[in-house]
Amino acid sequence: MQLLAEVAGHPEKSSPCIHLAGTNGKGSTAAMLEALYRANGYTVGLYTSPHLLRLNERIQINRIAISDAELCEQVRRLVKTAAPVFKPENFPSFFECITLIAFKYFADRGVDLAIIETGLGGRLDATNIVTPHLSIITSIGKDHTDILGDSIQAIAKEKAGILKSEVPALIGEIPEEAEAVITEQAQDLKCRLHRLADAFKTRARPKTNLVGSYQQHNAALALHATELLEDRFPVRPCDALKSIHWQGRWERRLLGKKTLIFDATHNAEAGQQLEENLQATIKELGKKPLIITGILGEERARVLLPLLSQYARELYLLEPNQPRACTVENLLKLLTPSTTLKPITSSVEVLFSEGACHVGDDEDVIVVTGSIYLIAEILIQIDGIKPDPIGNDLI
Repeated sequence: MQLLAEVAGHPEKSSPCIHLAGTNGKGSTAAMLEALYRANGYTVGLYTSPHLLRLNERIQINRIAISDAELCEQVRRLVKTAAPVFKPENFPSFFECITLIAFKYFADRGVDLAIIETGLGGRLDATNIVTPHLSIITSIGKDHTDILGDSIQAIAKEKAGILKSEVPALIGEIPEEAEAVITEQAQDLKCRLHRLADAFKTRARPKTNLVGSYQQHNAALALHATELLEDRFPVRPCDALKSIHWQGRWERRLLGKKTLIFDATHNAEAGQQLEENLQATIKELGKKPLIITGILGEERARVLLPLLSQYARELYLLEPNQPRACTVENLLKLLTPSTTLKPITSSVEVLFSEGACHVGDDEDVIVVTGSIYLIAEILIQIDGIKPDPIGNDLI
């Protein structure tokens, strides 16, 4: 990635940026930061992953996605630049290329500030060639343990890899053992470490339209980040946090008289947040919702399925169209033997068609959760749109 940036003229050095890592919450926090700065008149680049429906979503300026024409032109330029330097067997990966394209696009358009989300981990992530004005670690939990390590300390070390010498850092409320690892790294790099808990000891956290106490945590992170960067990027108070658009995060949608809720919950830490929202929904409705799920990886399924079984009136098991997806047979095997719920195996094509959901009755609430790829498949089906030909199994 460093060599790719070098041959491209180091576009990552052209735009001031904030760099975010974390097991969960980094995408929502990035969207909140973008909204706060955009509301204050800044031109803001936003780089996130994975995309939901279109690859273009990953690269946005003032929440307008890069156009097909511009994306294609950036790809052509990148290939022309990189081809003489790299051999086919070590040519940069998809994620390295799309990350470099984001840096180049932001540099070409002269954004005032770029909000950059890591793809996976931090230390070895393709985005980690930036030197930001602020590093943020939103949360630490167990996910991607096959790559990042099977302990909280190991995962924290990988996330702490985004810290840079003498660059301030902000951390959310994380496990003590994770905080100890990050604190040590910050001390070694002479980073001033700011803790969210310290910033909101005597004041209320900001309100946001996104549902859940964890979204208030993310909103507080975003707000405090702007406070830490006040000298360089001053902001005035605004209501931007009350109108955040972030698809697939407890997102409600009416389909006829049914309410669909899309929530991309894909790991144990996010499962705790999902449980909070399910409890609130059941209290509001006076009954359990129907739940449709598809999950990538048995490790995640083993944690999420007991939770979903507990709160579902009916549970539908689907297999997302991704190589890492759990088959419905595996999902059935992973269900707690003691559960009295009899799950229903099905498919997106059976449960949904354009403009319609074929389970539940009028006024029912149907929660779609698990993989973001499943949510994308369902949205494509009910909206009658063509899927992105590039797909979405590329981080």
